[in-house]
Amino acid sequence: MTTQHAPASMYRSTEGLGIWEHRGKVAAVGIGHSPTARRWDETPETSMGAWSILALRRAMEDAGVSPDQVDGLVVVPETTTGANWPEGKPIPMDVVNAFNTTSDPLDGVAQLSTEWLLKNMPELTSVKFTMYAPVCMSAALAVAAQAVGDGLTHTCLVLKSWHNLEGRYYQGGANAEDAIPGTPAIRNLWGAPASYGTALQFAEYCRKYGKTHDMMAPFMENSRRNGLMFPEGYWAQHRPERLTEEDYLVARWIAKPASLYDNDIPIMVSGAYLFTTAERAQSMKQKPVYILNHATSTTQPRSLTPTLDEVEEDTARTARKIYEGAGITAKDLSFENMYDGFSLFHQFHLEGLGYRGIKFGEALDFYQTDISIEGPNPVSPSGGNIGSGRSRFWMHTDCIQQLQRRAGDRQVTGVKPEIAVSGGPMPTGGSFTVWSATPD
Repeated sequence: MTTQHAPASMYRSTEGLGIWEHRGKVAAVGIGHSPTARRWDETPETSMGAWSILALRRAMEDAGVSPDQVDGLVVVPETTTGANWPEGKPIPMDVVNAFNTTSDPLDGVAQLSTEWLLKNMPELTSVKFTMYAPVCMSAALAVAAQAVGDGLTHTCLVLKSWHNLEGRYYQGGANAEDAIPGTPAIRNLWGAPASYGTALQFAEYCRKYGKTHDMMAPFMENSRRNGLMFPEGYWAQHRPERLTEEDYLVARWIAKPASLYDNDIPIMVSGAYLFTTAERAQSMKQKPVYILNHATSTTQPRSLTPTLDEVEEDTARTARKIYEGAGITAKDLSFENMYDGFSLFHQFHLEGLGYRGIKFGEALDFYQTDISIEGPNPVSPSGGNIGSGRSRFWMHTDCIQQLQRRAGDRQVTGVKPEIAVSGGPMPTGGSFTVWSATPD
């Protein structure tokens, strides 16, 4: 079976498309997570491939679906951000040979193919549709939702996995050299261009609106608090430590005004979901959570990194696409779970959405109000990547669980959980999903 990459036509990336034609006809019914780890310990049972299989099986079990009922599989083949397998580094063949192999020995170790998964999950006997989505779980969810809606698959597993190998993060390519030539020497400072760009945008934001970095503290405390109530998250599993205002304010700078805690922590983890039609969802184990829309931003900056003006323009445009396709307004959102891999851009998402009526320049003041799960304005009840580690899928899981009323200690109580939005990664590039407790 040859797996194609999702065509551009599967993404809703322009304005004016109207209500999504499959609004309320696709549902999420199963969630599966692997354990988390800071780095891979190089054993077969903790490899990225093994944890991917575990996550997929847990998603089917959660939905009450037998493997032979699954006919679709959407996978993100890239399994990390920045890390690579250095040339000349021995491949752990004991790990490779513990599984059914493909032509690439790094399959299941530092990358992932549908071929490898199907070879190692022989119980998936009915899969006829497979597709790759780029980079992020948010894109994979958009592809899977569209595929189910279009009738390409009726019961579809969606998978994103992360590996974190030993060694320096962003260790490949030019970053592995003694010096970085030209523009990347500035743009890729500390290895992560997003951190550099976000710091510049946030500095301009503070200058333009008269805000300070210290005003982020309530958001950071809230995110860690919520993350510690996410049992599958890294901080909850391995370092159940509160993040206090003092911790945040005295943290060392990474790319000023971005401090240590403004960056999420890379981890090893896999996550999976099961999507199906609204009709089939009625007979499954969990309460269906319906998809009202998915939308994608593909804006490219005019220079090295997006300016604040570009970020604000694009987040507003993305919000219009989100609301238009779902047939809702900002007032309909019970809570939000937008991406926060760098904490300093979460407010760009919020302001673009107009969440709780806030306008550009007002989110940091909004953070000083009650943004807890007990209050009327829940912000990032998942804890996001800041609160649970870099996976880019905690926020989707939380939206589903909140609307199913099974978020445990994280369950929002200050509002009735009816409609939510999640997505990312970046404010000027990513995919977003609108979730609803009802199909209408």
